[in-house]
Amino acid sequence: MAVFGGANLGSVSFSSHLLNQHSCFLSCPLKLLPSSSSSSSNRTSLLCVVKSFSGSVTAGTDTSSDQSLLRDDAGPPRMSTDWKLAKAYCKSGDTFEGEVEGFNGGGLLIRFHSLVGFLPYPQLTPSRSCKEPQKSIHEIAKTLVGSVLPLKVVQADEENKKLILSEKLALWPKYSQNVNVGDVFTGRVGSVEDYGAFIHLRFDDGLYHLTGLVHVSEVSWDYVQDVRDVLRDGDEVRVIVTNIDKEKSRITLSIKQLEDDPLLETLDKVILKDSSSGSPSLSSNNGDTIDPLPGLETILEELLQEDGIEAVRINRQGFEKRVVSQDLQLWLSNTPPSEGKFVLLARAGRQVQEIHLTTSLDQQGIKKALQRVLERVP
Repeated sequence: MAVFGGANLGSVSFSSHLLNQHSCFLSCPLKLLPSSSSSSSNRTSLLCVVKSFSGSVTAGTDTSSDQSLLRDDAGPPRMSTDWKLAKAYCKSGDTFEGEVEGFNGGGLLIRFHSLVGFLPYPQLTPSRSCKEPQKSIHEIAKTLVGSVLPLKVVQADEENKKLILSEKLALWPKYSQNVNVGDVFTGRVGSVEDYGAFIHLRFDDGLYHLTGLVHVSEVSWDYVQDVRDVLRDGDEVRVIVTNIDKEKSRITLSIKQLEDDPLLETLDKVILKDSSSGSPSLSSNNGDTIDPLPGLETILEELLQEDGIEAVRINRQGFEKRVVSQDLQLWLSNTPPSEGKFVLLARAGRQVQEIHLTTSLDQQGIKKALQRVLERVP
């Protein structure tokens, strides 16, 4: 199997992760019902019924009932006014402080004037789960009942009675101002998706305040088919910030860019020097034929079928002192072309071969040609 270091070069797509996998809880709207006539209060009141995905709500203490009721002492006019206020907060992006009144299977129940909003667990600041990783999210939620959190309104849908909140986004301005492209962080893997991994970033105070995405193409220079083969929840990794989208409150990260780019390799760099002679173990093609590595001959033949590739020649080879991979690996060197010749490196086991490509293509054209060839070669 051939692995081309530049084959995973597509544009990075940053899938929306605002509510992550817990977005299903948004289908459980707040419902307003008249209170019982036996209420001790003389004021008109409403009962706010919140039914979670798991079918239960906890407001400070556990309840065995199928549904738990949170009392609201405001009438319809006040409710309408507070929905307008919630929409204004959502539009402006301003933050407010809300008290945690309870929790359920999907998140926290937060007081917003006469309304009760919903804070999905993925929208808590990551410092809460990273600080005590041995605790379940429900144990953490229980300790938060009665506390006041800084919050931002994500969605205010009066018609469907959905008031969705986020602590993570409320804290974004405070901590994102200390993050710049090129900064290196130690991070913890929060979750792994098909398209990449979400990494919680540890700041100087030892807490994890922000979360960024490492796209699957930025996990490793090697081809990664499934991110879960490389990263797992809770893993500690080093990442570098590659992009900050302040408008969308998103941070893009990379793991592989902290490692040497294989495209910068030359045969002299790949081959370890012989300690006795101080020189690499290399042999040149001075008229003698160098047998191509297993599987390489077919690739070179296919390359010659590509438009713009005029000649392919194995120039020299060498042997490393360690085995990196038994699979055939290919790199296109970033060394400037000489007389229209680019350098391609092939490696399998300890053996490395340097191939000269005579071509009218530029580097990007060669990469695309190699990608097409590797798709055709079994």
